[in-house]
Amino acid sequence: MRHDKASRLLLLARLLAGSAEGLTLDEMSERLEVGRRTAERMRDAVREVFPQMEEVDDPPTRRFRIPTGLDGLFQSPTSEELVALRTAADSLQALGAEARAAALKTLEQKILSATRAAARRRLAPDFEALLQAETIAVQAGPRPFEDQTVLSTVREAVKSLKTLRFRYDGGSTPGRFREVTPYGLLFGRSNYLVAAETEGEPRNWRLDRIAEIELLDRVGVRPADFSLQAYADESFGIFHDAIEDVRLRILPHGAEDALCWRFHANQTVKRLEDGSVEVAFRASGMLELAWHLFTWGDKVDILAPPSLRTTMAEQLDLAREALEAKGAA
Repeated sequence: MRHDKASRLLLLARLLAGSAEGLTLDEMSERLEVGRRTAERMRDAVREVFPQMEEVDDPPTRRFRIPTGLDGLFQSPTSEELVALRTAADSLQALGAEARAAALKTLEQKILSATRAAARRRLAPDFEALLQAETIAVQAGPRPFEDQTVLSTVREAVKSLKTLRFRYDGGSTPGRFREVTPYGLLFGRSNYLVAAETEGEPRNWRLDRIAEIELLDRVGVRPADFSLQAYADESFGIFHDAIEDVRLRILPHGAEDALCWRFHANQTVKRLEDGSVEVAFRASGMLELAWHLFTWGDKVDILAPPSLRTTMAEQLDLAREALEAKGAA
């Protein structure tokens, strides 16, 4: 119990040292999953150990931070943390995300180089043992395109609030040069730049179809009320079209799987009296949802929308026609 209390106080110290703006008591309470009074006591205990803690007025509240950071003595990583970092890097590399994998491996080296030699020696045996005992199951699917030049140019545009110009080998007019305001990047089965031309709505641009990209000396600021996460959550996958109210009934023999499955970030799940499960959410991308529902076989019934049932039927017809054509040949 004493060890657990010390660990939680050290976690709070790290949070206060890792935040440039500082944390309010409510934010401490939320991060640590404790009540406000407990957060107050923990803050006071941390201040006794780290008297350099600052209070910053942020009406109507106050923020607290440790501006000088923590000594390396308090920052040594654990073998589990290092293995998680290495596994994340290896997972990205297995998917073909070379640029992000390289960034994580560089971070791993920086962490190790900042760790004291004695701590590194203690970590090494457990680190190697866990690495040999854990591996990645590579999933079938497209290898996402990640070109370091494209990624770094997009990120620089986002940081400097500038527009981008590139040749886009996709869409209805392949090879045309586009000038866009970047809103962000979506990483998934394929990787996309989310950006808008002139005053238009944001759309997805496949990174593997972007060439001759350059940063323009023109301001490009996304709307203040735009949320990339909310934009991504509007769609079941990557495709954005009309947003639909989706209702799925997972039959009793698939109910347990459904209760452990996330179809959408904003889904609601309800267990029905007959043992089935109803899943509801709002999203676009019915084609991608139809592709996913094929993996549920006879376990799912589409209640809404009708367009999803139609899309499923059309995809079945296409598959059947392709199989019959192969059989006839």
